[in-house]
Amino acid sequence: MSNNYQKPSIVKVGHPLYTKHGSSAQSYHFVRSEIEGVSVSDLAEKYGSPLFVFSEKVLREKYRQASTAISRVYPNFSFGWSYKTNYLNEICKVFHSEGAIAEVVSQFEYEKARALGLSGKQIIYNGPYKPLESLRRAVSEGAQIHVDHFQEIEDLEKIASELGTRITIGIRVNLNVGIYPIWSRFGFNLESGQAWAAVQRIVLSSKLRLGGVHSHIGTFILDASAYGRTCSILTEFIQRIETLTGYPLEFLDLGGGFASQSHLKGTYQPPEVAVPRVEDYAAEIGKELGWLAGREPSTKLFMELGRHLVDDAGFLITSVVADKLLPDGRRAYVLDAGVNLLYTATWYKFKVELDRESQGAMEPSTLFGPLCMNIDIVDDAIMLPRLARYQRLILSPVGAYNVTQSMQFIQYRPAIVMIREDGNVILIRRADTLDDINRMESC
Repeated sequence: MSNNYQKPSIVKVGHPLYTKHGSSAQSYHFVRSEIEGVSVSDLAEKYGSPLFVFSEKVLREKYRQASTAISRVYPNFSFGWSYKTNYLNEICKVFHSEGAIAEVVSQFEYEKARALGLSGKQIIYNGPYKPLESLRRAVSEGAQIHVDHFQEIEDLEKIASELGTRITIGIRVNLNVGIYPIWSRFGFNLESGQAWAAVQRIVLSSKLRLGGVHSHIGTFILDASAYGRTCSILTEFIQRIETLTGYPLEFLDLGGGFASQSHLKGTYQPPEVAVPRVEDYAAEIGKELGWLAGREPSTKLFMELGRHLVDDAGFLITSVVADKLLPDGRRAYVLDAGVNLLYTATWYKFKVELDRESQGAMEPSTLFGPLCMNIDIVDDAIMLPRLARYQRLILSPVGAYNVTQSMQFIQYRPAIVMIREDGNVILIRRADTLDDINRMESC
């Protein structure tokens, strides 16, 4: 008989799962014992917990669905896979095998894309900071470069003089289409006239040639019509540019921002706000860009989808390592995965599935991570039945940004596996060890 005693407490709960008698009206129905036919228990026992798991099948399905939807409204179209969203080699290889080029925002990502076998001409180079040596390499290798500020225009003119060539570039613009916050820190603002001033600066340069326009209105856009408004405004801007230059632009890059099947926390996304279908986004784009798609030669359309393509393919298996009662009476569980691995937990409420049916009354619970940090909260308001120690939870979707923004802080970063379409499981990144951490120290 256990001598451990926990003081009972009474907590007022306003939750639909509770009846007027205080008992659970239904059991927890989110249960997942396998991922793509592979046992969650087997995965954790072989590769450890926590464990990131990716589905190759979902990656390819998401890519093909999005590619088909956009190609139907704009045939001269190509994806630039957003490396910052998830730059694991095997993830990138899947999308490149489907036909995507690379979209990178740093010297590191550019070098990674080249190391994966892509040529410079298969890379779109974005971002607010492109070191001069990296920019010089990108120019010499024929990458598609989108300028972010006036100093970068000067850098490119310097490189053009060194190489004795004229460089074709794109210009990134930001604009207000009713999506907030407005991503005004990237590129040149349209409404203030800054973007037009940058266009004139490029057109007057003997070293540069303007090849296209790039815009990215934000992330997790739940209003598909925002893309229609963006394309409508950019149509006028492009026509104005072409009147000035006397030639048609070669490309238009609409960035990314399509939502995944995740859910923003709290007021950011009320329950009645649904994620648009990819066909909804595509329809808005096609409605406004038919004139570009129909002319000869048509202007190339690029999209830089990241979250929409990879998020739903990612799962995180984590285990309950302890439970306790908080002073207010809520049940709290300590998991072996926290914000060190789930950076996006600040904004997104993950789907939480149990590895098996759990009986008992539902109670308000909090999920903490393993870090010695008060902010390490995976979910601060979830109704759960009583969970057993070492019971496994499966969190999803976690494929976007969590791996690239994970950090070795207090805990080692875990292993990452991919379940192939044929059901085979491969280790695509092993867990960190102390040797990995110490290797970069000089003494």
